[in-house]
Amino acid sequence: MKHAFTLLCILVATAFAPAAPPVLTSLFPAGAQRGTTAEVAAAGTFDPWPVSFWVSGKGVSVEPGKDKGKLTVKIAADAEPGVYWLRAHNAEGASPVRPFVVGLIPEVEEQEPNDEPGKPHLVSGPSVTVNGRLAKTGDVDGFAVKLKKGETLVASLEANRLLKSPMDAVLQVVSEDGFVLAVNNDFRGLDPQLAFAAPKDGTYIARVFAFPSAPDSSIRFAGGDAYLYRLTLTTAGYVDFPVPLAVQAGYLEESVELHGWNVAGKAVRIRKVPIDRSELVLVGAGLANPIRLLVEPHRTHGFVPKSTPLAPPFSATGRIEKPGDEVELIIAGKKGTALALRVESRSLGLPVDPVIRVLGLDKAQLAKAEPSKLGGDTVLSFAPPADGFYTVVVSDLFGGGSPRHAFLLRVPVATADYELAVLADRFAVPPGKPLDIPIKVVRKAGFKSPIEIVGEGLPEGVKLDVKPPAGKVDPNAITVTLTADKTGVSVPFRLVGKVVGEPLLSRVAVAPIAEYELTTVDLWLSVSESPVTTPVPKKKK
Repeated sequence: MKHAFTLLCILVATAFAPAAPPVLTSLFPAGAQRGTTAEVAAAGTFDPWPVSFWVSGKGVSVEPGKDKGKLTVKIAADAEPGVYWLRAHNAEGASPVRPFVVGLIPEVEEQEPNDEPGKPHLVSGPSVTVNGRLAKTGDVDGFAVKLKKGETLVASLEANRLLKSPMDAVLQVVSEDGFVLAVNNDFRGLDPQLAFAAPKDGTYIARVFAFPSAPDSSIRFAGGDAYLYRLTLTTAGYVDFPVPLAVQAGYLEESVELHGWNVAGKAVRIRKVPIDRSELVLVGAGLANPIRLLVEPHRTHGFVPKSTPLAPPFSATGRIEKPGDEVELIIAGKKGTALALRVESRSLGLPVDPVIRVLGLDKAQLAKAEPSKLGGDTVLSFAPPADGFYTVVVSDLFGGGSPRHAFLLRVPVATADYELAVLADRFAVPPGKPLDIPIKVVRKAGFKSPIEIVGEGLPEGVKLDVKPPAGKVDPNAITVTLTADKTGVSVPFRLVGKVVGEPLLSRVAVAPIAEYELTTVDLWLSVSESPVTTPVPKKKK
């Protein structure tokens, strides 16, 4: 009887125990082809089940299944290919976001056993993306592909860079009798990619294995539940980068040349570049991956001869053709008009570690900048000492050069503007108690106008007020206060800055997604006692 009473107490306590915010750690498969429905396993903590799921963007919806962690993900046929962010949430709070990739080609899940040379997973068709996992220490996954002589197979793996799998992968192409014919690691970050031209008709095996991304004392191949990857295998066109790398907003009849594999001589034409986008995603006939272009508010150029002077503002695509080469561009400068030169390559998935130098008419060096971190892009502030033409020289920090060493040089003209940022992407407001949210303001080029902060997406019962500054007014900080009168609220929202009489100067506050070195405008609010606010990172000493 005593044991029965104890059991009853445990059941009652469990039934009335408060729910906790869900924790979403990964999704498998981590993507699917657009126009399909995928059954996905979500790993994490979900008590109780089911929980709800929010998805960034349009065209993707998620429904929880009856079994814990099982999801049905539906992707519209016209969904834009790329990364969508999923967040699990309940009345107590929300999880961090996790990526889900929408692709263009058919997708399959890895079939085990496929870790022995004679028993690879046979994939069919000209293009397929395999969702796999190196499930245990020593795991090696093999995928057999039939090729004709002269066909080029592109094998591209996503794991550490996007999915944050703790793996430093190696990708090989081997013959049926086990001879290694091609190998790559660290093509983009720690993720490998290779292109292999078949010397004869036959079956070839793409083989994947990995070491830990954080090196340890082991000398074995690594694996585990978190070692997820997406491997694209295709003999169709695979775009590495377009030229130009950026196009001008509102411009008509823009032609874009494609560089990559199996795309020789191919180009796409854009009828009109939208004015409300910072990035344009194009789908080309016969291509296994989408084309991504930056959208700029000013003139853009492809490869420009060094004898052609360019007047800011502009963006120009360049390429360091051979190891040790430099690219020179001539720009017009005006005394007293500071220029912020930015060279982007690594952030575009390309290999240049940019070094920027500015030379005067006598070729004397006036300014120089290098990447602020390993694998980063480079920014250089330069104030022309006089009106005239200056030479901008771009090179690679490590002397690299190849047909892939492309970059985008941005030279905007400084205009009065501002940016807003918060330190977290999730906030918990205790019912009946205020929550202060500091907003950092970055004012550019002498921007001095007052900024009004509004909350978009806040439900009834949640109020946002701007907290009056205490003491000396800091023009680079605004604090807003959120209050709510009831629990059970768990919604996305945005903090938006507005300037009276200037509708084009509305700006959305961004928050860091620290794990992915990205930012998001999609914040999350929970009216709960649960501590779901993302921890504020400590300042480095």
